[in-house]
Amino acid sequence: MDTLRRRRLTACLSAGTLALLAACSSGPQDSSSSPPATSGPATWSTTSPAPTSGPATPGGASSAAPGTGVPTGPPQTVATGLDVPWGLAFLPDGSALVTLRDRGQVVQLRSGQAPRTVATIGAVRPEGEAGLLGIAVSPTFATDRRVFVYYTAADDNRIERFTWDGSALRPDRVVLSGIPKASVHNGGRLAFGPDRQLYVGTGDAGETSRSQDRSSLGGKILRIDQEGRPPAGNPFPGSPVWSLGHRNVQGLAWDADGRMFATEFGQDTFDELNQIRAGQNYGWPTVEGRGGRSGLVDPLVTWTTDEASPSGLAIGGDGAAYVAALRGERVWRVPLTDGRPGTPEEADTPDLGRVRTIAVAPDGRLWVMSSNTFRGDPRDGDDRIVSWVPA
Repeated sequence: MDTLRRRRLTACLSAGTLALLAACSSGPQDSSSSPPATSGPATWSTTSPAPTSGPATPGGASSAAPGTGVPTGPPQTVATGLDVPWGLAFLPDGSALVTLRDRGQVVQLRSGQAPRTVATIGAVRPEGEAGLLGIAVSPTFATDRRVFVYYTAADDNRIERFTWDGSALRPDRVVLSGIPKASVHNGGRLAFGPDRQLYVGTGDAGETSRSQDRSSLGGKILRIDQEGRPPAGNPFPGSPVWSLGHRNVQGLAWDADGRMFATEFGQDTFDELNQIRAGQNYGWPTVEGRGGRSGLVDPLVTWTTDEASPSGLAIGGDGAAYVAALRGERVWRVPLTDGRPGTPEEADTPDLGRVRTIAVAPDGRLWVMSSNTFRGDPRDGDDRIVSWVPA
């Protein structure tokens, strides 16, 4: 992005900023053992898998350009002063629930209103990358009012189900426990798929052998129902494991044809965007990046670790994958055609520094979350969430 364009975006954001919370102090440090981010062009590669079919993901957009279905409008600051925000999910009324990792709190964001704390989870034990992480809203929320969160407790990472009473989240029960925990590589992303099952990204919690061990929940993508049980159709009967061989899964998303994608932190060499298929092995720790080995799935796209550290993932209204980069301090746009990747390019987002999470709002705009109060250089008003439309 050229300097003039960045200045125009920055000016636009400054003019529209709603100072909703007081800025908070920075916290301790994400999983990558590489040195700080450097400038220069990204190193990337692509592979083209055979297309797969699946159910369409429901969705829609408002404020669209005539005849396109794609929303329009300048970037808008939704919230500022958030202390280590991590997960983001939308309620049917258009408001958002955001997790604050180190505080163990869930806040509700609504346009024109100050963020409001709707839950404080006392069992959360923040340490390093651990704490209150992912959040997902039930696809049948209108009838069950359920919200799920992923957090680090005293002995493990776990998923707890809550019920929305109209103004707060009330604890229901833990539906899955025993996910390995550590101060690094805790995974944490939650997302409901087009099949209405809950998918869970986990990390190896610093022990690489877990990723290839099917009896361990670490280093996997899991698929469970709302009671925490393995649904019919899981590749390993009686197991929640959907795919294995992951180091630290951080983003989950589906395209309009039901293809599943995930982002993953590498160690020292390559970060990854993968297409996920049931029962497949994605190679860690045998391979980092592309290995071309029989029985192991190569990533669609790789980046050097200083250009990515890919945390969040969303499929935009244009069908492209948008990848939130922490150490890369940008959003990558990866065109997708029948599941095949085009050339990755830096998206024309506002300059936010480290980017933790990206999600599609009910109106079709993309919400982008910064992460500078953790391992970053906090700016005035950090951390923030910006609503943005791709150019």
